[in-house]
Amino acid sequence: MTDNFTTLGLAEPILRAIAHEGYTTPTPIQTRAIPHLLAGRDLLGIAQTGTGKTAAFALPILHRLAKSGGRALPGHCRVLVLAPTRELATQIADSFKAYGRHVGISVAVVIGGASYGPQTKALARGVDVLVATPGRLLDHIEARVVRLDKTEVVVLDEADHMLDLGFLVPIRRILKHLPAQRQSLFFSATMPKEIRALADQMLRDPVEVAIVPLATTVASVTQQVFLIEADKKRQLLVELLGQPNFTRTLVFTRTKRGADRVVAHLEAAGLAAAAIHGNKSQGQREKALAGFKSGRTRVLVATDIAARGIDVDNVTHVVNFELPHVPETYVHRIGRTARAGAAGIAISFCDGEEQTLLRDIERLTRQTLPSVDRRTSGWKTPSAGAKPANHRSGRGAPGRGSNRWSNQRSNQRSGPRTVNAGRYAAA
Repeated sequence: MTDNFTTLGLAEPILRAIAHEGYTTPTPIQTRAIPHLLAGRDLLGIAQTGTGKTAAFALPILHRLAKSGGRALPGHCRVLVLAPTRELATQIADSFKAYGRHVGISVAVVIGGASYGPQTKALARGVDVLVATPGRLLDHIEARVVRLDKTEVVVLDEADHMLDLGFLVPIRRILKHLPAQRQSLFFSATMPKEIRALADQMLRDPVEVAIVPLATTVASVTQQVFLIEADKKRQLLVELLGQPNFTRTLVFTRTKRGADRVVAHLEAAGLAAAAIHGNKSQGQREKALAGFKSGRTRVLVATDIAARGIDVDNVTHVVNFELPHVPETYVHRIGRTARAGAAGIAISFCDGEEQTLLRDIERLTRQTLPSVDRRTSGWKTPSAGAKPANHRSGRGAPGRGSNRWSNQRSNQRSGPRTVNAGRYAAA
């Protein structure tokens, strides 16, 4: 592995920006991807969020722009990055601005929920790096505000999340507007057949880089499940958030309405909280995320739409208020804590109807999650990296009317385990 960025062949202005950001050692995906991208190759990257993939594609793109010089033509972009969510698009754009601070490039963000006016003006001038969500970009293309026929590099980030959101058809429409001669970069955490087919359509003789996040990142997440009735979840959440070590907590719900209800309940209990989901305006989402990042809001309640777009340091706890229907989503959720080597805690609430979802998660992660039967016993909030209190010892916990539920887990192993550092490692 490369020990530092200076050996990767990046231009000096970019190295200065990297040093300004405090980065010294490239991550595995940066070490493996950047040389190929500097050579102009197409790339298929299989990597989770949190592995450093934004810098893996942003740095060589900036190097290319710095070396080639020139400016984007009016109504055109030189680089196009497609992202599934507004938050992720904004964060990618911020990264380009930070890494390109000494290069002198223009960066624009085109996303839904924001005013058309500023976007139209930026595109009319021409932009070096355009970061966009598919729907809003198509609006501008169809309005003939922007053309893609001079685009030199295109990046598709988090392709599997694009599939989840139903963006594959819009993406294929966008690809038709791009020139045949271009460099294409494709990133996805998983590769279902629909995504593989899209990659085959988009890429030309690509280099494939698959990255497994470091085990130390995974090992720093302490996981625990509370077995609890559905109507007691909000009460338990208030109790948990009343603990002083819950300093920055991300709570996940399955629905937008559910997120709003959780926020209302927390505020009624005197806890400052904000929600972030698809029904919120862009201004509301930015305000909620800014408050969470600054520490003014200790609790952010989110749906899975926003899960991959939230990149906030020092998240101490992730609480799965409801288990996700897709087990891979659990891994993405808990990856919001224990970032950059820090410790973190992931707590999941599981009611009787969610037992199948819990088994799916355990099957995917190849582990048995330590659990507490909140209906019949007390509990103690675990500290980061510590063994959860009152974890199941392998025997079904007695409980009124709950023998079937308890017995379902009666043969499971006990003790805290972390997400397997395999294909679906938490990052």
